[in-house]
Amino acid sequence: MVAVIRILSYLKSTPGRGLLFKKNGHLDLEGHTEADYAGNITDRRYTSGYFTFVGGNLVTWRSKKQNVVTQSSAESKYRGIAQGVCEILWLRWLLAEIGFRPDAATKLHGDSQSAFEIANNHVHHDRTKHVEVDRHFIKEKLEHKLISIPFVPSSEQLADMLTHAVSKC
Repeated sequence: MVAVIRILSYLKSTPGRGLLFKKNGHLDLEGHTEADYAGNITDRRYTSGYFTFVGGNLVTWRSKKQNVVTQSSAESKYRGIAQGVCEILWLRWLLAEIGFRPDAATKLHGDSQSAFEIANNHVHHDRTKHVEVDRHFIKEKLEHKLISIPFVPSSEQLADMLTHAVSKC
């Protein structure tokens, strides 16, 4: 309840501010996900993040230091993809609730070739057994054509900024 009161107080004190959404003639849902590997020098935990867009407008985003240490960059990026998939599924449900059911698989862009190989490999390996639940979760969503995971080069990865420290001005 304290958080709600804080939000309402903020809204009341900033009446001239807001988010601007452009009308782009479509409500396509799209996501971008990124994760670093052992990025925190103190405990070597990774940071992951995602952006989601509806109709070309940024609607949700997140950047979070995770509470587990991963054993490879592929693992941290794969776990980041799983978090992005959860957000995409929630937004697909929300759009369907208000009458805009997505008719195609939602693209979740990422820049890890090895993570995409894990997602599309239907053979179990000892190297990936610690991400088996995420692998099956993502595989199921790919098979049901709820998501697609196109590769984008790192130089074009929008979510890259979510895993890097930003200096305070």
